[in-house]
Amino acid sequence: MERLQKKIANLGYCSRRKAEELITKGEVLVNGKVVTKLGTTVKQGDVITVEGNILDNSKSYEYYLLNKPKAVVTTTSDEKGRKTVTDIIRTSTRIYPIGRLDYDTTGILLLTNDGTLANLLMQPNSQVEKTYIAKVEGIISISDVQKLRNGVLIEGIKTRKAKVKIKSVDKKKQTSIVEITIHEGKNHQIKKMFEALGYKVVKLRREKYANLNLKGLMPGEYRALTIKEVKTLYSLCKNKKD
Repeated sequence: MERLQKKIANLGYCSRRKAEELITKGEVLVNGKVVTKLGTTVKQGDVITVEGNILDNSKSYEYYLLNKPKAVVTTTSDEKGRKTVTDIIRTSTRIYPIGRLDYDTTGILLLTNDGTLANLLMQPNSQVEKTYIAKVEGIISISDVQKLRNGVLIEGIKTRKAKVKIKSVDKKKQTSIVEITIHEGKNHQIKKMFEALGYKVVKLRREKYANLNLKGLMPGEYRALTIKEVKTLYSLCKNKKD
């Protein structure tokens, strides 16, 4: 059993304080009946309706942030028998990755069983920021940095504007370290963006995803997202959509 306002907040609809306000205003129904008492408790399976919206209370959701290591595939199973990202996380719940990272790409990856959030984050118009650190062959020029910022053609389609800055260059090894932030999620997008300008990406790590970073996590380690972090992700999607 769980207090109604807490359940509404945990399901990502709004903050607990806002939920309490909606309850006292008579905007919340449980199993078809208006509830105005803040001490009301609910259980899994109860039908909760808030401002006419039915919340999915049929199951509990889990959210994980994984620092994906190399040589792991971003799928729930692999026909070649390779290790998958879901093999790393210890849970009996059937979770799946939100988006994907290439086999040799490392960094932040979110996994959940919340289909609503996953779909919102993967929508082309979600515009959630994703920041990568790329090591490329060659000394990247300022003019090419500007081209990346303005968008480059990938298979005939121009990418959206990106935030790009040079972190360092190694003239002896003829390599550059570049930070790039995009709002899209096309297949192999970062690699293709650099390839469009004649640079080969030899190492790639996703450092940030929306409001989340890799702080405290070594490759292969993971943690559960906090309720606040989940709410922020929902809020970001809603704000971009609006």
